[in-house]
Amino acid sequence: MDSQRPPAVDDVRSRELGAFLRSRRERLAPSDVGLPAGARRRTPGLRREEVAMIAGVGTTWYTWLEQGRDVKPSNETLGAIAKALRLDAAETGHLYILAGSQPPSQRPSRAETVDAALRHTLASLTIQPAYVMGRRWDVLAWNRAAEVVFGDYGALEGDARNIMHLLFTAQDYRRLLVDWPQLARTALGRFRAESAKYIGDANFERLIASLMAASPEFRAWWPERDVIHQLSGVKQIRHPACGGLTFEHMSFSIDDGSDMKLIVYTPLAAQDSVAKMKALLGNAPVAAAATSRAVDDAPA
Repeated sequence: MDSQRPPAVDDVRSRELGAFLRSRRERLAPSDVGLPAGARRRTPGLRREEVAMIAGVGTTWYTWLEQGRDVKPSNETLGAIAKALRLDAAETGHLYILAGSQPPSQRPSRAETVDAALRHTLASLTIQPAYVMGRRWDVLAWNRAAEVVFGDYGALEGDARNIMHLLFTAQDYRRLLVDWPQLARTALGRFRAESAKYIGDANFERLIASLMAASPEFRAWWPERDVIHQLSGVKQIRHPACGGLTFEHMSFSIDDGSDMKLIVYTPLAAQDSVAKMKALLGNAPVAAAATSRAVDDAPA
């Protein structure tokens, strides 16, 4: 028996792209896009030529796209088709993925808000210091464990409650971190990588300018333009009350398009860190509520 070769991934992707476009087209009525209903239609939804006209592409070319032929739409054309088909954000992202393209990066515009479910997650991490970090690395919410290790974020306002600002200008925070130079360089590389989509943003530019003025290390390292993508690692803390602590830390993206992240520090067996965390939290409730402070888009 002759064996059949599986279809190429690109062929499967093209067929799925065509089927997706067809399904979105068929759910639209002419009135949805400002067209007259006209004569009786044999098939549901818009006609291919109507989508092509609205998107500003050729009917034959669009037909080939729906048929799964080997055509390569540009990002600009995909955007026009998404608009013509009234796709929402999730559908538009799916369209780009199926087309093998990267959707244009869009900066979140809404205010950063930590919802109740995320605050409950923070509170449930009883001996794991954790906080929610905004797109500019402002600390938006935190749990009791984070407070006993890193200090009271609630006493800080504006830029003072920003991780980069704490790292490079707050001496008490700096003294907590064993091997500060390596940790600071790594954090700086991550911050540059994650802030690339916000180049020109006034809040970012103001923060960077203030760090350039306040920190000789930041002033020396920022122009080197090192970029690092690191989501986890081990961090050692020199705590004034209990001595050495060792944590494994991990960054989790909040999947709501906001660019917020949940940062979690898990105490390790090294330096008896688990027992020390329990001792530090001995006078705190078992599941202390997560604290949050509103942070607007323009910290003072």
